[in-house]
Amino acid sequence: MSKDITLVVMAAGMGSRFGGLKQIEPIGPNGEVLLDFSVYDAVLAGFTKVVFVIKHAIEKDFKEVIGKRIANRVKVEYVFQEIDDLPAGYVCPEDRAKPWGTAHAILCCKDVVKEPFAVINADDFYGRLAFKRMADFLKQDTPDYCMVGFRLVNTLTENGHVSRGICETENGYLKSVVERTKIMDCKFTEDDGATWTALAPDTVVSMNLWGFRPDLFGYINEGFKKFLDEKINVPKSEYYLPSVVSTLIDSGEKNVKMLVAEEKWYGVTYKEDKQVVVDAIGKMIADGLYENI
Repeated sequence: MSKDITLVVMAAGMGSRFGGLKQIEPIGPNGEVLLDFSVYDAVLAGFTKVVFVIKHAIEKDFKEVIGKRIANRVKVEYVFQEIDDLPAGYVCPEDRAKPWGTAHAILCCKDVVKEPFAVINADDFYGRLAFKRMADFLKQDTPDYCMVGFRLVNTLTENGHVSRGICETENGYLKSVVERTKIMDCKFTEDDGATWTALAPDTVVSMNLWGFRPDLFGYINEGFKKFLDEKINVPKSEYYLPSVVSTLIDSGEKNVKMLVAEEKWYGVTYKEDKQVVVDAIGKMIADGLYENI
């Protein structure tokens, strides 16, 4: 009997990033967005359910533009990330406008995700083999978590700088992720371009493709309370998923297996990136990778 595994899609920020979901430009020839291709690949790899983390404000648009189509392919559930959804005893400050971050987004799934699960960004293209590696790992009987990383050179754009989490590994396990916010041509700067430091093209970077067990929710919940105790009144403070993972690695509570996808990652960081993505996806469709999508 095959093991149930779930794909959690962080999509609560889609409306703000794209100026309303109806403004998302299609990537595929029939109006498909990148998420359509990710779900296609995930289902093929063995994922049995998709959970979308969204906001109530974009629910109608999201279901019309994306959700209904995907629900024809796999079981779909929705959870809602709202800024007033806090643990008992905590009250959201009246001036808070910013969401509480990616770890809070995942915590919102605790009541509907009871099986091993992967986490992705809604607007990234990870590729078929990345989902296959993730699915194979999640089906294993192990308490470990994992990350599927990509080679830095396969995640860059010619149209500007990017932010990437630089991964340090040891014996096949993740040791740390260091965020570099301005990377171009396999070099990064910390002083607005006055000086640049080279990075090896094959450096493994995080593109937020994580694999977890349901015990993660307990760790996030406890960590979130500590975060709120310190920063609930800091208007732009966010509780990030990589921070939770780093804490668990540093404390020795969890091992995080490092898996590497050798394929190219695609995303539209700049509007000029769109045609590159459209052309790449178009070739994959022509090659028969996405029949009946």
